[in-house]
Amino acid sequence: MEYKTIAILQARMSSTRLPGKVMLTINSRPMIYWQIQRIKRARQVDKLILAISEEASDDVLAEYLDTIKQVYVRGSLNDVLDRFIKVKSIYKSQAIVRLTGDCPLVMPTLIDEIIEEFYAHDLDYVSNTVTLTFPDGLDVEVFKSGALDRLRSLSLSESEKEHVTLGIINRPEIFTIKNYGNYKNLSSYRWTVDDQKDFEFVNKVFAHFESKEVDFSQKELEEFVRSNPEINQIKFR
Repeated sequence: MEYKTIAILQARMSSTRLPGKVMLTINSRPMIYWQIQRIKRARQVDKLILAISEEASDDVLAEYLDTIKQVYVRGSLNDVLDRFIKVKSIYKSQAIVRLTGDCPLVMPTLIDEIIEEFYAHDLDYVSNTVTLTFPDGLDVEVFKSGALDRLRSLSLSESEKEHVTLGIINRPEIFTIKNYGNYKNLSSYRWTVDDQKDFEFVNKVFAHFESKEVDFSQKELEEFVRSNPEINQIKFR
């Protein structure tokens, strides 16, 4: 079966600054659960697959994904590009959405908007990360599935293998690229989870939106942040 658009969510337990963060509890569920459910609200995504590593450290993550019947593929820890190619070889598609496990506040409507922008133009890659205008943590990248094969044929650095799409961004002479901008520049806001302070912020967000964890919008989150200046640690430190 070939899908039009699949989303690949890369995740691991061995993050250095906050180990095991994807399985930390928020509103009685692991953080990764809420991200999965939010991604599944995106109407333009036909299938979601998690790309996790083959390392023993990710066994607990794989076991949890089994309990919630979430599809995943295991591969290299550091060569994340190879993980994506492995997923692509199993789940054929026209396009791939790349998402990362440190972004539990991902916005389903934003995913849809960027997918729609991608299909509206004959481009290899569209994202909101080429020129930063969205809060850090709302990152969405969409690219042609065939771009991964073209990448693998090139001489890539270890960093480009780890960061998957870096090889595309670094080669505008080979790949056609477009940035998707926000309605205003909110790039100073930090809505990702790299360390404990980030996690505390996200925990407060989900506590505030309890019972609508998968439904709150970017505008609602912006209003919450503006109304609660005591959580200003979201700004870049």
